[in-house]
Amino acid sequence: MFKSGVGFLALFGLGWWLLATSALDGAARPIAVGAGCLVTVGLMLAARRLLPASAGGPFPADRRRRFNQINGLQWLVIIVIAVVCSRAEVPVLIPPLVALVVGLHFLPLAAVFGQPRLRVPAALLAVAGLAGVAVWLADGPDHAVRFTVGLVSALCLWGTALWTVAGTASAAGRGVPG
Repeated sequence: MFKSGVGFLALFGLGWWLLATSALDGAARPIAVGAGCLVTVGLMLAARRLLPASAGGPFPADRRRRFNQINGLQWLVIIVIAVVCSRAEVPVLIPPLVALVVGLHFLPLAAVFGQPRLRVPAALLAVAGLAGVAVWLADGPDHAVRFTVGLVSALCLWGTALWTVAGTASAAGRGVPG
């Protein structure tokens, strides 16, 4: 499954990074975007190179169905958030609320995958969302909300991807099943 989810974590991390960099001006933005692309590619290459071929392979139909249900619900809630925030003329709240939903979706995924460590990105993404709401409530500018949510979310997902590669590669090197 895209090498134990590392590909998804890396690419969605890049999406959050791009949100954060949208708050930057001048030459800093293209440099930051390039750096984020390098991190993403590096994580995916590391997963390809270091994780065993069996990492993230197919899983039973019942777990696949539950995974699809969780993700389907997540996307439905994200669409509702986007519509409601747009109609309420507070589009700045879309990223923080989406980060909160994405974080919460990791809780049932931890059970589906039998990976309690997924509670860490759940908590960190929830914190990213709440931090963004706090910046907004403190009358912070929209770009500060985007930067806060995007930066914390990107680092969280990239860190989880790195943790997955390092942990799985280390376990495989010791002969421990992934």
